[in-house]
Amino acid sequence: MTSADVARTTIVVFVVLAVQHALLDSVRIAGAHPELMYLLPIMAGYVAGPERGASVGFAVGLVADLFLPTTFGLSALVGCLLGYGTGLATAGLVRTSWWLPPLVAAVATSAGLSAYAILGTVLGEPRLLADYLPAALAVAVPAAALFAIPVLRLVAWAVPPATPAGGAEVGGAAR
Repeated sequence: MTSADVARTTIVVFVVLAVQHALLDSVRIAGAHPELMYLLPIMAGYVAGPERGASVGFAVGLVADLFLPTTFGLSALVGCLLGYGTGLATAGLVRTSWWLPPLVAAVATSAGLSAYAILGTVLGEPRLLADYLPAALAVAVPAAALFAIPVLRLVAWAVPPATPAGGAEVGGAAR
């Protein structure tokens, strides 16, 4: 990634972080709110492949961890796994369908929320599985499908697809 790509990615991360904390954190249903920060690594993996998705997921997770009362690094681990897993799972897909990004966002968000709750429980946050997960799945998964297309456009602008030495795109969406 060039320095311009890093600058664009940083801008997107801070814009999404501001929207998350200024608007979406106050939209609570049964104690849960939409999780826009999970969409960044999911869409980075979808657009640019598993390696870039993991990198973006780790960076976004570290920034998100600064605002959470849970174990520091948990969001970074989950974001890294989300970006890599999404990039790996969607590498061979034909990306001409409009419904594919919302479907990928919904499935990956449910996997990310589950991984967060399970890993958080292992790391000493016992209420995450019983109290947090059911409400979070009910609220964040439909919101992820709703916000998938706008976040996909932002990430496609910021994170370029990886190109190997031969010059062909790997795992990227057409821009």
